[in-house]
Amino acid sequence: MKLKPPPISLFSARKLCFLFLFFLLLLLIPSIFFLRHPSPAPAHAPHQLFLSASTNATLSSFLRSLTLLPHLSPSPSHLRLLLSLLPSSSSFLLSSSSFLPLLSYPSSISLSLSTSPSTSTSTSSFPLPLSEPSLPPSVVPPYHAFSPSASLPSLLPVFVNFGRPSDYSLLSSLGVSVHGRLALARRGPGISRAGVIRQAEAEGAAAVLLFREDGNRGGVERGTVMSGVGDALTPGWGAKEVGEVFLEEEDEVRRRFPGIPSLPVSRLCAEMVLGELRGATVPEKWREEGLKLAFEGVGPGPIALNFIYKGENKRMKIEDVFAMIRGSEESDRYILLGNHRDAWTYGAVDPSSGTAALLDIARRFNLMTRNGWKPRRTIVLCSWDAEEFGMIGSTEWVEQNLVNAGSKVVAYLNVDCAVQGAGFFASATPQLDDLLVEVTKMVMDPDRKEATIFETWAEADGNVNIERLNRADSDFAPFLQHAGVPSIDIYFGQDYPAYHTAYDTYEWMSSHGDPMFKRHVAAAEIWGLLALRLADDPILPFNYIAYVTQLQRYVDILQSTLDQAISLHPLTSSMELLESAARDATEEAQNLREQKYDGEFGALRRRAMNDRLMHAERGFLDPDGIPERRWFKHLVFGPPANEESKIQFFPGVADAVSRSARMGRKEGLAAVQHEVWRLSRAIERAAIALKGDLL
Repeated sequence: MKLKPPPISLFSARKLCFLFLFFLLLLLIPSIFFLRHPSPAPAHAPHQLFLSASTNATLSSFLRSLTLLPHLSPSPSHLRLLLSLLPSSSSFLLSSSSFLPLLSYPSSISLSLSTSPSTSTSTSSFPLPLSEPSLPPSVVPPYHAFSPSASLPSLLPVFVNFGRPSDYSLLSSLGVSVHGRLALARRGPGISRAGVIRQAEAEGAAAVLLFREDGNRGGVERGTVMSGVGDALTPGWGAKEVGEVFLEEEDEVRRRFPGIPSLPVSRLCAEMVLGELRGATVPEKWREEGLKLAFEGVGPGPIALNFIYKGENKRMKIEDVFAMIRGSEESDRYILLGNHRDAWTYGAVDPSSGTAALLDIARRFNLMTRNGWKPRRTIVLCSWDAEEFGMIGSTEWVEQNLVNAGSKVVAYLNVDCAVQGAGFFASATPQLDDLLVEVTKMVMDPDRKEATIFETWAEADGNVNIERLNRADSDFAPFLQHAGVPSIDIYFGQDYPAYHTAYDTYEWMSSHGDPMFKRHVAAAEIWGLLALRLADDPILPFNYIAYVTQLQRYVDILQSTLDQAISLHPLTSSMELLESAARDATEEAQNLREQKYDGEFGALRRRAMNDRLMHAERGFLDPDGIPERRWFKHLVFGPPANEESKIQFFPGVADAVSRSARMGRKEGLAAVQHEVWRLSRAIERAAIALKGDLL
């Protein structure tokens, strides 16, 4: 006889429910614990762990510490601060390299305005304000590094707009000359600070004053006016204490220094001068270019300026600092993340926003190593010194380590001003375009909810706009343009009004630049993820088809720009070789990613493929460099000598076109054609390197 089970009471049902919940809780406890205390991350998880470790409070704290005092190079106290902020961990191997380059400092500055009242023949003179209001003595007074010293009384000022050749041509049409006079220029697009001085010198000016229209009315933009990059006395080799030093009378050195003195001044000071000018009326074209200051004439006179600048150029010891995580499988292949340390004043934006991001990456990498991660390739965090004087710290290091940098550095990832404001901007060599896109799809936009950086970036530009590294205004220049290392430069915000002034402070950043420090977090995430992909991917994420596409655009522009007598057939032929090599390399790399080749054979195949991808960029270098600018060796990317050149790529060709304007037609065409041939040979070298065959 089958017995029926007794009915379950309400109390028994509650007991069963309690027991069920109890056992469910036991099952959940390990998961809850894991969320709070992660176990060592498996090989596929470092990117997620890196992203989950973000904290804007930490970045804010780093930036506040870095900006308590001004830190013009050399600054031993700021170096000690940087080292104290690095995480203490055996994962990092710390090292440094010291150099002894020529730097420049002010000793005496004076500027006064003289007037001649119409009722009297006597003159009155009063000093013009040169320093920023309430400037503490620890901040260097506004000056132009490497300006020659001079004492020049009674200079008649002339307003020259941006100081471009076209501005002087317009003045000439109005019957205004700057010969023997003082050129007063506003900072603007299309011409560098050194370019303004060089052009004024070519026009016969005796001195230059430069001011910014935007920003704080009393702010003054400091900066260097030396041309080129690196130590001027040791062009091409590291500035060590014992070694050859060029004398200043050498042509190669002399060309880098301006021949006339200059000073930066505030908008307030400029207004005091401009308000007194008479002469020809300010051209309407300059008003259309955004000139907002209210004044009538461009000069000269009736006022005069008494100009005094005394400075000292001297060799000073600088220090580059490195924190390295040794790679587990390819320790002799290096991914470099670089930011400079020195600043004209407090440097909250330039460069400490980048330094704070680099420190945060170090903190996150330290956490990852403690959780069991090791990069496949070696990662090096670089803190450069003396960048503000002309990328000196990074350039001297590259020159000193040129062979190893050329053969072992996979890529250089640069961040200078990590955050200047809103909007993401990136520049890169084209084979890194796809990697940039992939990484920006993983990082959330700091200024837009539920959108990635990529989505906002693509919508703003109608397409992803990755610029090219044709300029030489940050530490990527020696890596790409001298050593041929694939490079990236990233930042948020296009410009900011406190640039190189004493108002570049933590207070400005926390009030205007990035109040919640979300942009700092995003910059660190993009920068760090780029490094992780380059360090950990078995096959380097390079795509040379994108390079071919970019070069073809450039060739198309040349076709419509150059004299039709110039043959571009050499470029067409070399481009076909590169395209074929790029497609073969892309297919081979994809096969290696999809197929598992284990053991020593697989490691050798991957190594050979990666070497081809890495070294192809070096093919674009020419050992002789660009004529009259031999240090610049990359024939695809680099700044043209003429800043108003219509060709802002292929610097050898661009310079030849500029030179040809001063030659006869036959000679000029031959000069341009020669540079086209040199460029075609460089593209062919890159194709051969990518193909990997000796014959």
